[in-house]
Amino acid sequence: MSLFPRSRVLAPPAGRSEPISTARMHFVNGRPLSGGRPDGLHSLLVGMGCFWGAERLFWSAKGVWVTSVGYAGGLTPNPTYEEVCTGNTGHAEVVEVVFDPKKTVLDHILARFWEGHDPTQGDRQGNDRGSQYRSVLYASNAEQLAAAKASAEVYARRLAEAGLGPVTTKIGPRPDYYLAEEYHQQYLAKNPDGYCGLGGTGVRCPTGPGRAT
Repeated sequence: MSLFPRSRVLAPPAGRSEPISTARMHFVNGRPLSGGRPDGLHSLLVGMGCFWGAERLFWSAKGVWVTSVGYAGGLTPNPTYEEVCTGNTGHAEVVEVVFDPKKTVLDHILARFWEGHDPTQGDRQGNDRGSQYRSVLYASNAEQLAAAKASAEVYARRLAEAGLGPVTTKIGPRPDYYLAEEYHQQYLAKNPDGYCGLGGTGVRCPTGPGRAT
């Protein structure tokens, strides 16, 4: 949920060369938000609107090792939340999902992404409007990218069958990821009654070998 009005300044904020101050450890599971990870973990970035609710959707999912929230897909290095909320940095609010492929599969992570929000809404999600709330999926390698595009095609067919519009999710290689401020990390664990605008379409996303049928 944006706490700041969006300006009409066209030039992106300059940002900064050093990362902004943030949390070191996950508020829920105590694991480091960056670095110090066991070998063999995979990660991807997902944008589903306000990142508070999106992160909560993933941190308790089976096989997920750690989550964090931040900004990606824009031009401003190491932006602040206030800068992102102007709409001029180009960044989307995203969640980094770090998972153990021995305990879950990418298909299940992708299904949680598609089912957890409405990917047909363009630059908004529910009442949250602006480019920072756009639906995005950023893959860490070619295999993830191919799987993401394939799942998008399958889910688009399911949405069409349900009478809903086309998928507007932007899918691409992972860009630079900038961690958000400490108070945003695991926000809904710290503030259980806090705002969450997350809502899906009610359409299930098929997984597994027969998902294309």
